[in-house]
Amino acid sequence: MTTQLLERPATVTVPETETGGLILPATEGTTTVPTSRVGAPDIQCRYPVIIGEDQVIGRTYRWHRDWFVLTTAGERNLRRPPKGTPGTEMAAAHLAQQYAAGRIGAVPLDQVRAEAPQPLCGPVPLLHPRMPVTDRNIKSALIAFAGLAVHHWRAVHTGFPGSDNHWYLSCELCPWEGPKFWSHLRGRNGAPPSAHRHEGGCIGKDKVRELITAYQR
Repeated sequence: MTTQLLERPATVTVPETETGGLILPATEGTTTVPTSRVGAPDIQCRYPVIIGEDQVIGRTYRWHRDWFVLTTAGERNLRRPPKGTPGTEMAAAHLAQQYAAGRIGAVPLDQVRAEAPQPLCGPVPLLHPRMPVTDRNIKSALIAFAGLAVHHWRAVHTGFPGSDNHWYLSCELCPWEGPKFWSHLRGRNGAPPSAHRHEGGCIGKDKVRELITAYQR
């Protein structure tokens, strides 16, 4: 299985609890806020936040523009990040601060990976578990799955999550797998989406256009 690698060691910024601003990592009393990195997502589109070599202090995921964290203390909605700040970075900063304060624990990365859900054999459900079963959502899901088939994508674990939520997909033209947005894959104004399918370039734009009939109209 090939996944979109997002591990990127970086200087973490930590939100101030009172003002909502950003401060650089520093010692808080006698405790140092650790530097963290964001790992590759699992098939539920949950990104592990890692400190040290392999200690996961929480996972984060996006739903309807809000960012949530899952930790040993449970789930929390961090809401939307400040403008210009990626949600994964906001979550990493929050988790690093919570860990330094002793409010959450760490779990080995191997354990997190072992406990992650596995790809389904056969078709996935029509709708993501968080999506209400309504006529509108069912119609949108059917359109989305038809679009995936035309453009050689396959849903790996969950059904349609909405147009602007992460959807873990497998590229059927190469071994790449990772989260995508349906809104980025459906094209606009009747035009097909970009032939640059994902990081790494897939099999090349020319070959993509040759194999997918939507680009030949």
